[in-house]
Order: sequence, then structure tokens, then C-alpha cells
Amino acid sequence: MARTLIGTVSSAKRDKTITVTVASRETHPLYRKQFTFTRKYSAHDEKNEASEGDKVLISETRPVSKTVNWKLEKIIEKSHGKVGLKEETTAMVEDTRDYSSKSKASNEEAEEGEE
Repeated sequence: MARTLIGTVSSAKRDKTITVTVASRETHPLYRKQFTFTRKYSAHDEKNEASEGDKVLISETRPVSKTVNWKLEKIIEKSHGKVGLKEETTAMVEDTRDYSSKSKASNEEAEEGEE
């Protein structure tokens, strides 16, 4: 039976291929400290149905290409999408970033005050 892994899709930019990040916790044999291993696997996604952030199940298969030895079995949980800024917040940020005109005006006022 083929090995199966559960991980999170970290990249879905390639055609019919996804990159899955699998994290596992292990304990050091001598010091007994727990640490996390993260490994990346390239998996074949025939229908291009997985997107970034999805929790997926992949299984080992025959080599599809030089780096792809895994295939997508199923999507366990879809991601909720990316979080974007609202237009109002974006406009406020752009207003506060307009330092060039404000700093020039304050410099001119300071020079006039010195004279």
C-alpha cells in the first residue's frame, strides 16, 4: 500500500502540480526537546482543483516527472481565501504615506521662522 501524508498546499502556481508542506513533531532522543520538521513535496493535481492554503491528502505513486512522485488524493479542507484590506483602510494608509509634500512644507516653515 502507498504511503499517504496530510499537509497544506503552499504553492499552486504550476500547471497540474502543487507543492505540499508537511509538518511533523519529533522529540530529540537525548535532550527530550520537541521540535518541528517541515518537508515540501511536489504532487500531481490532474484537475488543478487545489489552491493555496487547502489541507490535502497526498499519496505516493510512480514518478510523474523528475521531482513529482506524489499525487493528490483528496482535498480535506478548502482554505477560506486571502484576507484583503478594505478600500477605506487602503486610502487611509496612502494618505499617511504622503510624507514628501508634508515634510517639504514643514521644512519651508522652519526656514522662514529662522529668518
